[in-house]
Amino acid sequence: MATRTARTAWIGSVEEGSGQTELTSSGLGTYTIALPTRTAEKAGGSTSPEELIAAAHSACYAMQLSAVLGATGGTIEVLDVTADVTLGTDPAGGFQLTGIHLTVRGEVSGIDSATFLEAAQNAKATCPVSKALTGVEITLDAQLEE
Repeated sequence: MATRTARTAWIGSVEEGSGQTELTSSGLGTYTIALPTRTAEKAGGSTSPEELIAAAHSACYAMQLSAVLGATGGTIEVLDVTADVTLGTDPAGGFQLTGIHLTVRGEVSGIDSATFLEAAQNAKATCPVSKALTGVEITLDAQLEE
């Protein structure tokens, strides 16, 4: 199996500094990170660890749900997956991930809503990124579009 690599170079204090996160394995890009934009409602052209986790989780979940639905005999037309990763304060100090909410809407022929919901829950439990994030509550809103 493959190993993927990302690299971050950081300059300065956490409050005033900033960094560059590079998607090294794919070479797809380098992105600015900084605490002020990490904790703000608007990202202002920067990314954050939480956004990168959201990207990884939505992609992994979509692939896993596709596999689970394929095993049920469903034909996937479209899966639209969003992952919302929330950063909050940690009572012990600092920050922590306070929750991840997955939203999926699917156009899948050959199955009913109950089968879709069961597959969606199964994929949430078996997605490798979900498994890695077991210390965070992961909720799911799944709906088969008809």
